[in-house]
Amino acid sequence: MNLRDRDYIVGLNGLIFRVLGYFHPPDGYVCDLEYVPLSLYCSNNPRAPRGCGTTSYYKLYGDEPFKLVNELFPEYRVYYKPLSRFLPGVPISLIGEVKLPIDGLMKLIDSPKDKLSTALENVLNIVLDSSKLNLEDFGVFGSLLFGFYNPNFSDLDLIIYGSENLEELRDCLSMLYRENLLHNEFEGCSEDLSLKWKFRNYPYKLFLTHQKRKLIYAIYKPSCSRPIKVEFEPIKSHREIVNEYINLRSIVRLGWFKASAIILNDSEAAFMPSTYEVEVENIMEGFKVDNVKRIVSYVEEYRLQAFKDERVYVEGWLEKVETSNEAFYQIALTYGPRYYEQTLYSLDLLQSLHF
Repeated sequence: MNLRDRDYIVGLNGLIFRVLGYFHPPDGYVCDLEYVPLSLYCSNNPRAPRGCGTTSYYKLYGDEPFKLVNELFPEYRVYYKPLSRFLPGVPISLIGEVKLPIDGLMKLIDSPKDKLSTALENVLNIVLDSSKLNLEDFGVFGSLLFGFYNPNFSDLDLIIYGSENLEELRDCLSMLYRENLLHNEFEGCSEDLSLKWKFRNYPYKLFLTHQKRKLIYAIYKPSCSRPIKVEFEPIKSHREIVNEYINLRSIVRLGWFKASAIILNDSEAAFMPSTYEVEVENIMEGFKVDNVKRIVSYVEEYRLQAFKDERVYVEGWLEKVETSNEAFYQIALTYGPRYYEQTLYSLDLLQSLHF
């Protein structure tokens, strides 16, 4: 099966996993555990329950999926040879069902309408009428894909496939924001949620400013219903995917690393993992090494975080990477220890906010 980021796998015991990224071992898929059936786990997070009327699943947040797999469901891991360790995922032998976002969208379009599916169709019509995009360029993920969303409370989680389509969508959304047909979710956003913000080295006000300029988050305000948040998740088209796993020999973690750098290439910034080719300017903590080639982030908050020629500040794990062709260093932002200490932000944007 040629699965890609944001495709879903239902395990044999009912766990629902989201495929993570595009680099996978031959005997399974690296995944993020996203939903757990009520029969297997109970969450105390008030945001976690999923289901219309009664709870049927709990959604996991932050580094919770990583911890839960290791503690309760260790069979749902795959061996990632370059790292010499197991990662959360689904071995091929434990795949019960596969759910594809494109199929989920088409099913919703053809199904009887409720408040949320009507809003979904309206949002898509607004975008399609204002761009060169087609319905086949989109998909749905999360509770929309599985049908356990609540029409009165759930958001619209959409996928946009391919780099060219993403560029067209961002241009389109920028225009729709100006015309008030859709609204930028982070325009004039309140800072009241800052007390719940967990990333220690990333100021919440700076987060809001970064999110605003990403142009993949919107709010749809129908005249007779509640405002609905809309997210457009960028996913590679099949022709853009290269499975780097086959060329990787080893990835060795060396230690914590703090540095400033210049972004040389942002063409992979929108995807998972978000990859930024960089030139390091100043190492503030960690091994003094040359040939730090890139920042690689599996943290969603740092997707589309910086653009070509920007100066950035980064904290994460320094790793030495060996492939069949070369050896280099990278800064990794990922699940595991010190999750909320990891950061990546634009120093240019920071300066403009006068922190």
